[in-house]
Amino acid sequence: MIASIVFIGTLLNSCSSDDTPASSGTPIGGGGTEVPNNYTDQQLTEMVQKDVLKYFWDYAETNSKLARERYHTDNPSQDANVVTTGGSGFGLMTILVGIKNGYVPRAEAVSRLTTSLNFLQNADRFHGAWPHWMNGTTGQVIPFSTMDNGGDLVETAFLAQGLICVREYFKNSSDASELALSQKADALWKGIEWSWYTKGENVLYWHWSPNYNFQMNMQLKGFDETLITYVLAAASPDYTIDKPVYQQGWARNGTIKSTASVYGIPVIVNHNGANGTVGPMFWSHYSFLGLDPRGLSDEYVNYGEATTNHARIMYQYCLTNPKGWQGYNSKSWGLTASYSRNTDGSTGYAAHQPNNDLGVISPTAALSDMPYTPTESMNVLRFLYNENYSKYIGVAGPYDAYSVHYNWVIPRYLAIDQGTIAPMVENYKNQFLWQLFMNAPDVKQGLLKLGFHSTQYGF
Repeated sequence: MIASIVFIGTLLNSCSSDDTPASSGTPIGGGGTEVPNNYTDQQLTEMVQKDVLKYFWDYAETNSKLARERYHTDNPSQDANVVTTGGSGFGLMTILVGIKNGYVPRAEAVSRLTTSLNFLQNADRFHGAWPHWMNGTTGQVIPFSTMDNGGDLVETAFLAQGLICVREYFKNSSDASELALSQKADALWKGIEWSWYTKGENVLYWHWSPNYNFQMNMQLKGFDETLITYVLAAASPDYTIDKPVYQQGWARNGTIKSTASVYGIPVIVNHNGANGTVGPMFWSHYSFLGLDPRGLSDEYVNYGEATTNHARIMYQYCLTNPKGWQGYNSKSWGLTASYSRNTDGSTGYAAHQPNNDLGVISPTAALSDMPYTPTESMNVLRFLYNENYSKYIGVAGPYDAYSVHYNWVIPRYLAIDQGTIAPMVENYKNQFLWQLFMNAPDVKQGLLKLGFHSTQYGF
């Protein structure tokens, strides 16, 4: 049996939650008026961090202890052994937050992390990269699509970001098991063959398959969620890339820069496919759980401004609410990729953004924006936990998506959505993961190689 998270004090025991959620694709049940809670902001940030940690602790894949791709409270056995590589990287960082704050027993967490890293060591790899999905029992690739049955460099980068944080957190430990864990994390990250994924060109490619080679042909070009891939590729001691790969690939020879403004707010970067506005909010989350954007710039872009302005524009878009959705306001906002509601009321999945606004709010969008928009993000956290606890909060924190307009909520979770919340809230509170990652010597070397400067870290 998987041990439950150790809760400190009576904070969560005092919550009166209804853990019997509405069925998928159906309206919220109930009736009557919810009695509001009155938790303080400090209590709320602790509650949400503990709640989302449960996804990676109580609901982890049972063999590998890595993150399940999804957990459906209305069908718990669905995809029970499908492990997600990127979501597991976010899970490693979430567990570190749990260790640091005393939410889980340190020794038990080290044991579980060791189990996970041993699994990764023996799992399928493709020129060092893990696939998007793995079977948590066998470690074998589960194809994400027909040709996506090999290495996924971006998902691998999200995992490596977590591995480096694990390495850094335990590297000076006097405990033998913790030191061994740190060394294992280091070896796993250093085995990723980033340079293979250039095909000898000045750009990184997302996928390689032993059956289909590079046929998927997806180049990584900014601005989207893939910046961390270039940073880690440059930081690699044995499989590094040179600066022109970054300049011509991610930065597109400078055309990543944008002079556009939305609502009077400079967009800073060209959001791929967003046509002058901004993309889904996860583009400013996934690379920045460890990579600190504050005062971080290369010769083209100030990433602190780009990520903060992304969040500000998203907030203003929801306030302006050009499509007139009920429930969009200063305490219910944020569009990103998540479960969604199709026009016929069935459940779907969508990359919600201003150019694809379906009336669905994804809580992870605003909550993971907390370092960028602390006041506006805290309004959402209060709305969820103090005003709508029984509607929108379940066994592992805020449900993945809801729509006030359609009186709809999905009682399901996705690793990549739950996994950004605790790390970004912790970065807002004390820059914990940012400092771990940015102070790693190889990360700093990689950033310098690509021409980055950081006012926060003195380079």
